[in-house]
Amino acid sequence: MTIRPWRFEDILALSELEKQCFSTDLWSYRVFASCYENGAFSGFVATEDDEIVGFGGITVAVDTADIENVFVSEQYRRGGTGTKLIEELKKCAAEKGAEKIFLEVRVSNAPAMAMYLKCGFKGCYARTRYYSDGEDCLVMKYSLK
Repeated sequence: MTIRPWRFEDILALSELEKQCFSTDLWSYRVFASCYENGAFSGFVATEDDEIVGFGGITVAVDTADIENVFVSEQYRRGGTGTKLIEELKKCAAEKGAEKIFLEVRVSNAPAMAMYLKCGFKGCYARTRYYSDGEDCLVMKYSLK
């Protein structure tokens, strides 16, 4: 398993992989491209035998970072890929001067919440009807300082 910075040519594969991982609130190809052009955004892919099996993206602004998106191919879940991506995002945020990292996770996504807790994130509060299908999210925070 290798974690590397994403490249523009990864966007189509990432868009297709995200469709396999989620059924709602997907990023469009245009959103991926826009993020790629945003200097505050950093993305990383997990690869196995040159195949992209996961993605994590983070935006850092001054002392705060937001994990924008994390997904892992189903056959690589619960094998440490997501944790490796989160650790890379935390490292990136620290290098860019962030003191805290936030993320949102669906309240129904217990496996992701468990991974975030394992990575040191703590629940802060819920946002009701946050997602387009009306599901709530839990906002989680990690302190780098």
